[in-house]
Amino acid sequence: MELVSIITPYYKKKKYIELTINSVLQQTYKNFELIIIYDDQNKEDLNLLKNLIKKDKRIKLYINKKNLGAGRSRNKGIKFSKGSLIAFLDSDDLWTRNKLKKQIFFMKKNLIDISHTSYHIINSDNKIIGSRRAKDMNHRLLLSSCDIGLSTVIMKKEIITNKIKFANINTKEDYVLWLKITLNNKKIFALKNNLTKWRKLNDSLSASKIQKLYDGYLVYRKYMNLSLAKSFIRLLLLSFNYGLKGLRNK
Repeated sequence: MELVSIITPYYKKKKYIELTINSVLQQTYKNFELIIIYDDQNKEDLNLLKNLIKKDKRIKLYINKKNLGAGRSRNKGIKFSKGSLIAFLDSDDLWTRNKLKKQIFFMKKNLIDISHTSYHIINSDNKIIGSRRAKDMNHRLLLSSCDIGLSTVIMKKEIITNKIKFANINTKEDYVLWLKITLNNKKIFALKNNLTKWRKLNDSLSASKIQKLYDGYLVYRKYMNLSLAKSFIRLLLLSFNYGLKGLRNK
């Protein structure tokens, strides 16, 4: 049974973090380590985290000296990890009990290096308000629409390199990673089961439309090295497809 390293950056999510941790501890797949990266220069939640990690010796807490952002914190967590498999779980999202077991079985059975799953969308009160159905994604499909939920992904650690890692931007840092992974005809395969609950919060950084547009532009212009014109066209397509997904959930 392979060791899975679960990477969780923490920034001001004290209302949800215990639920998130419990969803990991309740996994039927037991060979894991949960790496929490505390990324808040304000240390007011630190005692809460220190108490929570006492629940299980498989939970490890690392404290950033300064705020690095979610992407760089995940990169740091990966460096500390000991598992041959890496899973991601944000500090306000939840997993179903069989998430790791089912997805790892799916990957081994099909000889897959990286996979994602379908997921439910929940609000601040844990009520399901929508869902996303996973599909196999290649680079061409990803360029127009990022249909991968970060907290659903499991990958082999060997995929991460100095060039293939989370980007240093405020949002869409994971989008850059998926695009880089799929550059050389590599696919991110889909398991159709809903195994994760992604929390949609209106006060979150990812909810800022201006920030999303700016970071979306950076994805194409800076990280994918597209021309100015192609970057704007791709950004328009990305925004259009995001709007369509929002309409489907209403």
